Amino acid sequence: MTEYDNFKEHILKRISFTDDELNVFCDSFKSIRVKKRQYIIQPNFVATHRYYVVQGSFRAYVIGDEGEEHTIQFAVDDWWISDYNSYIYQQPASMFVMALEDSIVLQIDYEAEQRLKKSRHNFETFFRILAENTAAYMARRVITNLTQSAEQRYEGFLERYPHIVSKVPQYALASFLGMTTEYLSKLRNKRSSRKS
Repeated sequence: MTEYDNFKEHILKRISFTDDELNVFCDSFKSIRVKKRQYIIQPNFVATHRYYVVQGSFRAYVIGDEGEEHTIQFAVDDWWISDYNSYIYQQPASMFVMALEDSIVLQIDYEAEQRLKKSRHNFETFFRILAENTAAYMARRVITNLTQSAEQRYEGFLERYPHIVSKVPQYALASFLGMTTEYLSKLRNKRSSRKS
């Protein structure tokens, strides 16, 4: 099984391509290996690629004025990641995107994506579907952060993304959920004692 097999399945779940279209589309992506703790995007440099995660995990985060880290997004197998504001507008990034483990990604650069979109309508449709999914996810995240308690956010995350919890460090999950690592530990202990 090649790195492109899962990617092809991912595409065909969202839109119909002919075999020829699928090959043309996939040829615009390059497979790269990323080492644990390696950055694929850093602030002040333009994000020239978007990434499909074949295998591995990534964390996108920003650093506040007082040096505190705020996790914006995780990406694991079969997910996408970039600093989208930087990528879409081709302006300097504000986020770090770092591999949490040795990973394999398929990357497409901005110019290649623009050529694909211009060449065929359904290529453009695929990227529109990605954009809509990302927008809906970010809206859900904002609403959750504004309307739920820290405990509800944690329980909701466990329910929705159980496969991510084991792949990301506790400090990163706490930062994503908007709480301290100590508070996340308390929630985990409380949950464990309820189960036993």
